[in-house]
Amino acid sequence: MMLKTENIMKKIKILAILSIVLCVSSCGTDYLDPAPTAAISGETFYSNDAELEAAVINMYDGIQGINASEDSDSDLNHAIQVEYYLTEMRSDNTRTKSSEGESAQFENFTVRATNGIVADYYTSFYNVIFRANIVLENLDAASEANAAKFEAEAKFVRAYAYFNLVRLFGDIPLIDRVVAPLETEIQFTRVAKSAVYDLIISDLSFAAGKLDNTYKTRASKAAAQALLAKVHLTLGNYTDAQGLLEEVMGSGFTLQPNFKDVFYNEENSEIIFAIGFLPDNANDSQNFSAEWLNSVGRSSGVNYVTPEARAALDALGGDRTMFSYRQDQAQPTEYQVVKYLPDGDASLGIAPTSGNATSAGNDWIVLRYADVLLMHVEAIMAGASFTTNSQAIASFQKVRNRAGLTDPVSSISKQELINERRVELAFENQRIFDLIRFGVAQEVLSAFSEANNYSFSATDLLLPIPQREVNLSKGLLSQNPGY
Repeated sequence: MMLKTENIMKKIKILAILSIVLCVSSCGTDYLDPAPTAAISGETFYSNDAELEAAVINMYDGIQGINASEDSDSDLNHAIQVEYYLTEMRSDNTRTKSSEGESAQFENFTVRATNGIVADYYTSFYNVIFRANIVLENLDAASEANAAKFEAEAKFVRAYAYFNLVRLFGDIPLIDRVVAPLETEIQFTRVAKSAVYDLIISDLSFAAGKLDNTYKTRASKAAAQALLAKVHLTLGNYTDAQGLLEEVMGSGFTLQPNFKDVFYNEENSEIIFAIGFLPDNANDSQNFSAEWLNSVGRSSGVNYVTPEARAALDALGGDRTMFSYRQDQAQPTEYQVVKYLPDGDASLGIAPTSGNATSAGNDWIVLRYADVLLMHVEAIMAGASFTTNSQAIASFQKVRNRAGLTDPVSSISKQELINERRVELAFENQRIFDLIRFGVAQEVLSAFSEANNYSFSATDLLLPIPQREVNLSKGLLSQNPGY
C-alpha cells in the first residue's frame, strides 16, 4: 500500500514479493497455502531492513486489496473493499438498490456458501495473515533496532485480520506460521474461537508494548490498544478494556470540530488507524465508494441506506445526519451514503477525491477517537442496563456535543449507547458487530427482517465458510450451521 506518511515508501513496488504472496485463482492455488511463483522465495529473499520493510508494507497492501475497476478480471483479493457487504449490508443499515443478484443475499439474509463475495473476503484476509507470517518468519534479516518494530506491526496486522474473520465466521483455521502447501491439516482444521482470541490478545499486547504513535496508516501503539480494547469488550473483559481505552484517551487524540472533516481531512487528529488509498492510481486507489453511487462502477447501487437507518439519523444524528446520507438525485426514492463520497458534493462542501470516481483516494477508517470514547462508556457500563458514572457521561457527552446535541446528559442507558454508536459510526462497518456484542442482534434483526419480508434466522449471525474452501479441504473443513 502506498502510505501517505512516507513519500519514499510510496514508490516501493517490489514484484518479487508480490509473486510470493499473491495467490492467483487461475493457477488453482489456495489462499491458505500460497506457493512462490518465481525463483525468489520468502526463505531467501530477505537480507536487510529495507527488504523486510517492503514486506511489511505489503501486508497493508493486502488489506487495501485490488481495485476492481483496475483489475476487472479478478474476482478475488478485494479485501477491505468488499467488507461492507459482510457487515453493513447484513445489518439494518444498508441494502442494494435493486434487490437483485449475489449482493442481495446479504440484505435479505439468504447468503449461500457459494457466494463469491464471501469467498473473496475470506481468502483475502487469510492472504493478509500469510503476508504477516512471512514477515515474522524473516525477522532474522532485520537489524536489532528494527526487529521488534517489524514484529509488532506484523502481529498487529495478523490480529486485525483474525479479529475480523473470527467475528464473521466463528471457529476458523488458525495459522500462526508460514505453512507448506501440503500441510493441509493446519490450513483446513477449524479451532475454537477461544484459541483464535488467545492469539489475537497475545499479538495485540505485544504490538502495544513495542510501537509508538508515529503512523495513522500503519500499526501504532494506540491502534493496538484500541483494537485490543474492542477485543476485550467482545469477550466481556470490561476492566481490561477500560484501562486500555483510558491510555488511548491520554495519547493526544481529539475529535474533529466538524464531523465532515473526519472523512475528508485525512489523517486528522481523530484518526487512530486507517487503510490509506491514493487517488487516480491503478495500484493504490479504491473502487468501493463508487459502488455506493448510482450507475458508477461494476456493482453500483449497493450499500444504499435503509429507511430504518435514515429514521435513526433523522431523530438522533444532529449535525452528523447531512454528512451521513443524502437523496439520490437520479432516483429520488433512494438514499446514498455520504461518508467517503469519491466524486464530492458541492452542496455539502465536499470536494472530489479523484478525477475518476472508480479510482478514489478516500482512506478507509478502521479506528477513530469517537469510537474509543463510546467504547469507554461501554466498558464502564460493563453490561449493565444504564449508568450514571461521571466518566462515562463525560465521554458520551463529548461525542454528542460535536454533533450539536449539547443538552446535558445525566444517565446513559444501554439502548441510548447502542443508538449513539449507530448514528455516530453509521456505514463504517460497525453495526453488525455492535448488535452482536451488545447481545441484541437476534432481536433487532428479526424485527427488521419481518418488517421487510426478509429471511433472518439465528444462524445468519455467522457467515458460511466458503464452499470452495470446504471442497479443497477434502472433508477436513466443516460448514457453519444453516448452510
